[in-house]
Amino acid sequence: MKITKWTTRVLQTPADNPLVVGIDQPGTREFVTLELDTDEGLQGIGVTFFGGPLTPALRTAVDNLCELIVGEDPLQVEAISDKLRLAAGSAGPEGIFTLAISAIDIALWDIKGKALNQSVCSLLGGHRDRVNTYASGALMRPMNLEYLAEAGPRLVEMGFRQMKTQMGAEPTAQREVARIRTLRDAIGPDIDLMCDINQLWNVNQAIDIGQRVEEYHLFWLEDVVARDDYQGLARVADSLTTPIAAGEYVYGIRPFRHMLEHRSVDIVMIDLLRVGGITQFRKVAGMAEAFNLPVVSHLVPEIQVHNIAAIPNGLTVEYMPWTLRLYEETPAIENGQMVVPDKPGLGLKFSQDTIKQYQVS
Repeated sequence: MKITKWTTRVLQTPADNPLVVGIDQPGTREFVTLELDTDEGLQGIGVTFFGGPLTPALRTAVDNLCELIVGEDPLQVEAISDKLRLAAGSAGPEGIFTLAISAIDIALWDIKGKALNQSVCSLLGGHRDRVNTYASGALMRPMNLEYLAEAGPRLVEMGFRQMKTQMGAEPTAQREVARIRTLRDAIGPDIDLMCDINQLWNVNQAIDIGQRVEEYHLFWLEDVVARDDYQGLARVADSLTTPIAAGEYVYGIRPFRHMLEHRSVDIVMIDLLRVGGITQFRKVAGMAEAFNLPVVSHLVPEIQVHNIAAIPNGLTVEYMPWTLRLYEETPAIENGQMVVPDKPGLGLKFSQDTIKQYQVS
């Protein structure tokens, strides 16, 4: 089998989240989609984003890399990855190169699953056929306490047993704590509640506020300080009983080694696009397993469900539904768990209606 051609598109969709009710969500999100074709009629799909105003450059990067792999055997995923990394020279791993190669890597795994008539989850290990998922993006830091008190129970009614909120923008520690207290009172003690800081605290703030919210039993505190402050993260992790999660801002696999060696985190979070695709995701997951640490996903739940369900240390999938409208059908959620599609490959197909409506010429 050989790769024969590819098609990329830029889609610009509304920046909304179907889990948010009654709040205007202005702006747009831009995605680069990839369809990778073979001489045996199989097609793999991939997606990447985070480009913002650089989205056209990201699409060009995907195009340029795809041009280099025409004629290659798509089942030789590692060989293609090595070829593209060598061709990129010093352009990676951080930035557009890794975001671009991720789309290709995802498409290659989709082709491989279709060629072997197995789901990507099965190819990666097939540890289970469903995995816990948590509601994300509905309890963001701009939302006031009244909204949080209403939205938390609504997510529970929708079937979610896990959900994530944010701190990091309030002027005082007391007001930060009030957000967590409000949500915990609203959803009760049996729902897992995570909280993302998005690197907005320093180490002392993280320890201080983290200790104040320990009574509310957070499932984790996420990205409490700068992404590359491994020693600072370790100080916070050592000071709190609440687990510390981080990793979504990391590009490539090597920084995860430093994070793990410094014992900076209790939970390893992997962004599929920044790490370099499915191939690199599973390498980081293996490193985490060697350190007896669980792995969680960041964004693109329709693809990440394969990664998390495939491994024994996969903990939960972030249900951030930004990308779901790109597809005809996405994985089902049953009793707070996301079900792995039982179709070959990723089990996904781009929606032609979405392409027609949101494609940027």
